[in-house]
Amino acid sequence: MYEGYWKLKEKPFENTPDPRFLFRSAEHEEGLSRLLYAVREAKGAAMLTGVFGCGKTLLSRAVMKELGKDVYRTVYIGNPLLTHVELLMAIATGLGVTDLPQKKTEIMTNVIIESLEKVLLNNRRDGKQTVVIVDEAHIITELMVWEELRLLLNFQLEDAFLLTLLLIGQPELKHNITNNKQLSQRISIRYHLQGLTQAESSEYIAHRLRVAGREEPIFSKEAVELVFRKSGGIPRRMNQICDLCLVAGYGMKADSIGTDVVAEASADLEE
Repeated sequence: MYEGYWKLKEKPFENTPDPRFLFRSAEHEEGLSRLLYAVREAKGAAMLTGVFGCGKTLLSRAVMKELGKDVYRTVYIGNPLLTHVELLMAIATGLGVTDLPQKKTEIMTNVIIESLEKVLLNNRRDGKQTVVIVDEAHIITELMVWEELRLLLNFQLEDAFLLTLLLIGQPELKHNITNNKQLSQRISIRYHLQGLTQAESSEYIAHRLRVAGREEPIFSKEAVELVFRKSGGIPRRMNQICDLCLVAGYGMKADSIGTDVVAEASADLEE
């Protein structure tokens, strides 16, 4: 709609987990490094938490992009609001298991677990490392799901885990894990993402505009400062405000985005 007017190749502030738009703030760089370290050093399990909209899912996609497919076999569970059997089925299917029964009356947990162990061992023999990423893990309430996730870490050789489990979610995930002592003890890497600082927010907006094809600034310095204050430095919120600003500025045939446009756009979101 407004891309041509602002001389952009694509929309810069879409709330989609496109790794190209990952802004490597100090915190995001540290979070990514810790997750990759957990995987590459076969640490068993790691946990990333953060407030909603701070970029956790984008980081998980960046992890998947960094790992590629040559050495790693990765399963991504984006909605873990499943029964423990459904979770195991989703992981097994994601790893390429094809001979599992589909009817609920025929599904047996031990059969799924045996199939999982077989594929994990095959991956290991082929020089592949298996990674299971569970996003939105804070919404898991079923105790059996937590138990199955813990039991996944029992797939081990004498000197190594057969898979790495990455748990990603909002801050309440930390509380849920703390209450599950056996699982908590197996999580060797933990990190919590905060919102961006004011300086980082300015760099974030410029970064996304560059990725979308524009080097010159569109937002005034004062407008960027107001975006930061209105968003609290939360990337998802910043994206919403900035996208509406570009729409409004296009409609006004503005040369740039000032504080008046930001105030109007952010007010629309607050209604």
